[in-house]
Amino acid sequence: MEILVATKKPFAQIAIRQIREVTEAAGFKLALLENYKNISELLVAVSTADALIVRSDNVTANVLDAGKQLKIVVRAGSGYDNLDIAACTAHNVVAMNTPGQNSNAVAELAFEMMLYQIRGGFSGNSGTELRGKTIGLHAFGNVGKYVADIARGFGMDIFAYDPFVSERVMKNNGAKQCINVKELYLKCQYISIHMPSNDITKKSIGYDLMKKMPQNAVLVNTARKEVIDEAGLLKIFEERADFSYLSDIEPDCKAVFEENYKGRFIFTAKKMGAQTEESNINAGVAAARQIVEYFNTGKEKYRLNR
Repeated sequence: MEILVATKKPFAQIAIRQIREVTEAAGFKLALLENYKNISELLVAVSTADALIVRSDNVTANVLDAGKQLKIVVRAGSGYDNLDIAACTAHNVVAMNTPGQNSNAVAELAFEMMLYQIRGGFSGNSGTELRGKTIGLHAFGNVGKYVADIARGFGMDIFAYDPFVSERVMKNNGAKQCINVKELYLKCQYISIHMPSNDITKKSIGYDLMKKMPQNAVLVNTARKEVIDEAGLLKIFEERADFSYLSDIEPDCKAVFEENYKGRFIFTAKKMGAQTEESNINAGVAAARQIVEYFNTGKEKYRLNR
């Protein structure tokens, strides 16, 4: 069995060493394609692979056509919009992700952005504090739970909305349940978004929700830019000088922000949520272990195309 790790943005070398240890201990061969420049390199490399590990690399129907021996592809990370799930199913390829492996890294980044923003970018001017402020978690999965844990340390008042998570789970993690999303935005000065991008969530956070937020509102997005209705975001920025937006990915309307709203936004140069040594290792090794377990026992816990 050949396991191919194909990454335009490579894993750290310590992660590759541990991935190799897992795969070779199981008697599998590890192949690497790192820093590739065009799709043709991937199409050649995948042609002999039985399993594929990627990060943000796109796994399309063309890739699956080339990987005639492929049985499983694993996205090392939580988000999987770079995998064509329907094409995987059509090609009888199991698709998985590795949820939870970068959750703490994403949660810490949310607070890094918040702290930098409320202290005025460390400009020396007077800022504000997080203690005693309200924070709302829009979705309460793995990342949301880590955010709640950190927020407790700051002494924040924590609320959460997630129709798929019980009040008991939220309470056990220090958050108060909101019965609907409007209540969350009405109550919380800070909103931290942790939902995937899909047909239901795309552009689901728009003007009508944002305008409900209290004075000095801060919207923090470490999820996907697609969940934000950018027209609504620009409208609220035009109407409310107290509104700030912190995002782990540049919006399409970045130029408008840079021209008109300096000091009220932070956009990372590239998606940084999983960019820590620890999450890099965790996600890569988890992907390798899931592949080994699938081949050895048929385990499909994180299968996406059932």
